[in-house]
Amino acid sequence: MRKKTAPQSVTPNGLIRQVGTHLRIKLLGAALVSLAIAGSLYAITRSRSQVTAVNTVAASALCDSSHAAHINEAISEADSDLSGSEPPVINAGSAPVPAPDGMVWIPGGEFSMGSEDPNMSDARPFHRVALDGFWMDRTEVTNEEFTQFVKATGYVTVAERQPDPKDFPGVPPENLVPGAVVFTPPSTTVPLNDHYVWWSYVQGANWRHPEGPKSDLQGKEKHPVVHIAYEDANAYAKWAGKRLPTEAEFEFAARGGLDRKRFVWGDDFKPENKFQANSFQGHFPDKNTGADGFIGSAPVASFAPNGFGLFDMAGNVWEWTNDWYRPDYYQTLAAQKKVARNPQGPSDSFDPSEPGVAKRVQKGGSFLCTDEYCARYMPGGRGKGEPNTGTNHVGFRCVR
Repeated sequence: MRKKTAPQSVTPNGLIRQVGTHLRIKLLGAALVSLAIAGSLYAITRSRSQVTAVNTVAASALCDSSHAAHINEAISEADSDLSGSEPPVINAGSAPVPAPDGMVWIPGGEFSMGSEDPNMSDARPFHRVALDGFWMDRTEVTNEEFTQFVKATGYVTVAERQPDPKDFPGVPPENLVPGAVVFTPPSTTVPLNDHYVWWSYVQGANWRHPEGPKSDLQGKEKHPVVHIAYEDANAYAKWAGKRLPTEAEFEFAARGGLDRKRFVWGDDFKPENKFQANSFQGHFPDKNTGADGFIGSAPVASFAPNGFGLFDMAGNVWEWTNDWYRPDYYQTLAAQKKVARNPQGPSDSFDPSEPGVAKRVQKGGSFLCTDEYCARYMPGGRGKGEPNTGTNHVGFRCVR
């Protein structure tokens, strides 16, 4: 079991918050630096106001809590039935040759995409999607693999870059420090209505130093690389001759041929009393017992693969997809009353909790997922993140 490392929080006279494609720093006396993020906790919002928009979808987009945030369910059970009863169809035929190293052939086919969970209205209703076959990385991209990319290209990630003073007029230069957001569990039980309690902006945190400048990658070579922004993931994918998956490709691959199951391995969270994914056990966010063997991220392939031979399609770290996020996108596809073929996502982004802040879809959940707060490691669950934001529970994998 990996022990928690206390991150070294930055405490200049500012509160760093990410809005849209830029960070805005607001002076708040001697307040702790924090960064507005999205990820498994589904949008730390810039205000407490709730925006009602996008047809009948609203409440579920405000955060990823599985409970109190979803008291106003807008999509009826009848709406959720559209094409959802049809079984999946997996394409026949052999995989192309030769097989790329470390990748699994996903044969494509037709399936019911989405969720019937009433707490996830942005993932409803079920709608039929057809996909061509594609190759997918067997595991999340690891620290070892990302190191090879950086050595070959000299690439510098978003979290390692010095913020540009032009983006932050009026902010003292000493407050513009490279860093990233780190999960920082409180010492006691706290209400679950304020994400800032368990997230801190940490100077010097990045993929090389996942929990702050005093941490490193020793012994974590096989862990998924984290603190990865969308552009970082996209840069790696292009270098590797690959691309990021669409949301539909990720969900189809995650389901592994199963039909509308709650988890990527079936309906039972812990079959035969064995954990199937790296998630959060205990009392969120202050006490993770590590009953599954891990407190933070786990080495890739620490748990059994799904039906397609893919590892960590649930839990461990959130994974970027190429799709823009809109909470009404599934309704738009379902309303067409036809099979969506190789959908690429909407043409723009809208998040009712942060209007004007463009976000990409993230899938798979992370080691922070728990029924107490966030259960979006289910294959139909959806996350969202600002493209230039990474945290210590966001990584990626590629397809070809």
